[in-house]
Amino acid sequence: MSKANQTKQFIIEKTAPIFNCKGYSGTSLNDMISATGLSKGSIYGNFENKDDVALAAFDHNYSLIVTYLRKQIEARPKMIDRLLVYPETYRNFLELPILKAGCPILNTSTEADDTHPLLRAKAINALMFWKSVVIKSIKTGIERHEIKDTTDANQFSFILMSLIEGAVMQAKVTGSSEVLKITMDYLEKLIKDLEV
Repeated sequence: MSKANQTKQFIIEKTAPIFNCKGYSGTSLNDMISATGLSKGSIYGNFENKDDVALAAFDHNYSLIVTYLRKQIEARPKMIDRLLVYPETYRNFLELPILKAGCPILNTSTEADDTHPLLRAKAINALMFWKSVVIKSIKTGIERHEIKDTTDANQFSFILMSLIEGAVMQAKVTGSSEVLKITMDYLEKLIKDLEV
């Protein structure tokens, strides 16, 4: 990796948690300078503007979660067990370093839905990818006779994602993990009920 790419990656890694925690509007140039120890010229010598840093920060935050989940999911051969990774992960999300500031999809969606079209597009793509992974797991499970063939994969993907993001939002706002435990227990039961 070239020195320029190393610097760029350093800026992304140091500012990504701030963007996830404070959002696009709440993250200032001073925040970026403090996090990196670099000057304004160094930051904007590597990125065109704050938008570029924010977009790269979203990609970084999102990739951390995808990598974590993929590792857990790929370690399980049965599709039901793969789906159970979601409630297992999000039940303790306040304790996971990669999710401590909250889910980047939820955080970005909430802030950028009407204010930042490029970040909104990133959040939409992330949601669509997540949905496609859940649908694929369910359809594969049906083909393998592990999941009931009456299961509507599209419908279930929406329910799974809505339960997770709704519980995460409430837990983040209240600082209480009670809603996570109750919701993830419920989601776990829904997933187990899909099993043949």
